[in-house]
Amino acid sequence: MPSWALGLLPLLVIAVADAWVYADASARQRARREVTARFLSMDVETPKAWLFGCVVLFLIFFPAYLVARRVPT
Repeated sequence: MPSWALGLLPLLVIAVADAWVYADASARQRARREVTARFLSMDVETPKAWLFGCVVLFLIFFPAYLVARRVPT
C-alpha cells in the first residue's frame, strides 16, 4: 500500500463516522428520539448540527454524540 494511501486512511475513517452520525441522528429524529446536547450556550439537536460539529471538531463532537445518544429521553 502506498504511503499516501495510509495518510488518507484516518480521513476515510472520520468521513465514515461522520456519515454514521448523520444517518443515526436522522433515524432517531424520525423516531422522535432526538439526540441533544449543550455546548456552552449552543444547543446541538438536529442531524445537520451534529454532522457540522463532527466535521469541524471531530474529537469533541463524536464522543459527545456517543454519550448523548445513550442518555434516555
